[in-house]
Amino acid sequence: MKELRDYQINIAEKANVILKDKKIVVLNCMVRVGKTLMALETCKNYGALKVLFITKIKAFSSIKSDYKDFCYTFDITIINKESIHKVEGNEFDIIVCDESHGLFGTFPKPNNFTKEYIKRFSKIPMILMTGTLTPESYSQIYWQFNVSAYSPFNKYVNFYKWSKDFVNITQKRLGYAIINDYSDANQELIKKHTDPYILTFTQLEAGFTSEVKEIVLEVEMMPITYQLINKLRNDLVVISKKTGKQIIADTGVKLQLKHLQLASGTIKFEDETSTVIDYSKAEFIKSHFKDTKIAIFYKFKEELTMLKDVYKDELTTDLEEFNNSEKSIAYQFQSGREGVNLSKAKHLVALNIDFSATTYFQFRARTQTIDRNLTDLYWIFSKPMNGVKSIERFVYKAVMNKKKYTQSAYDKDFKHV
Repeated sequence: MKELRDYQINIAEKANVILKDKKIVVLNCMVRVGKTLMALETCKNYGALKVLFITKIKAFSSIKSDYKDFCYTFDITIINKESIHKVEGNEFDIIVCDESHGLFGTFPKPNNFTKEYIKRFSKIPMILMTGTLTPESYSQIYWQFNVSAYSPFNKYVNFYKWSKDFVNITQKRLGYAIINDYSDANQELIKKHTDPYILTFTQLEAGFTSEVKEIVLEVEMMPITYQLINKLRNDLVVISKKTGKQIIADTGVKLQLKHLQLASGTIKFEDETSTVIDYSKAEFIKSHFKDTKIAIFYKFKEELTMLKDVYKDELTTDLEEFNNSEKSIAYQFQSGREGVNLSKAKHLVALNIDFSATTYFQFRARTQTIDRNLTDLYWIFSKPMNGVKSIERFVYKAVMNKKKYTQSAYDKDFKHV
């Protein structure tokens, strides 16, 4: 039987006290310190007989291993949020919600999963697990608590009523419409209500000595790439003379997205087909990291095609094969940013970048473990040329500052390009 670290035992004891008192406890702990074990140990301390654990499919095997290796005996059901409708009954003693900011962090309106959760499980004690409770706005905290009948904000029947007391409501333009912006929440005031529910723990406190070193490398793309970006930004449409296929950016959101695609060498046409137009980034990665076991993250599906074309059989998308071979691995940001241990990779390499601050912070933590001294994270950005600025640079600056890279930010950054 494996043994918990002292800090995991300590946090689980504190969490049990909070859970028994308030029916909600938040484990807001940095990645790789063992939040899953803290949650499982809390369930044991609480005396739970039946536990529901909601997480991502990729984390199932890890949770099952922890449950078995540490000899927990309570009944546990592990599901992803898409399977909530398959859960029979609601006779659980505790529900553990992994990456709670992703499950419930939308605002002002709750997503469908949040609505279903409230309908079925709002009166069951819950453990929220996250490494980034409010990655993009403190307004994300409302639904994470208000899925529970025991929320400190339960006197507010909806987000809009809550926002009148806790948010500096402003307005912003979305396309041709003016809408309310609820992102500027009063963090200090909110924390007065939520701090008694939250336990935080850092990697430094856990004894981590690892440091994430971020390095930006620029790649000169092929002339066609810069030509297409310029033409699309000027004309909002590009039509292939050879195939007749169209790239149309008739909205600000589509222009922003198509620009990011092209900057890394792929494009999705109006007919939903995709193609690689420029292999420069993939070829650079293979050359620069020759004979090095790396984990490559990409954003768009066609970028995986690009990587496979260049790497051939030296690349896998299977975690088990990656861990037991010399092959490098490729993961899409959304599927690989949470619950995946890539510590066997010497470096983390991002072929592109995601607009989400949540993705940024979780992605950069993928290779960290308590006994690892240094992790290098490489960003591969297109080099500014021919009047085309690097969109990746602007996205990078936003997400580093815990902000989502929005259409309005894009319009501002490229207004005079």
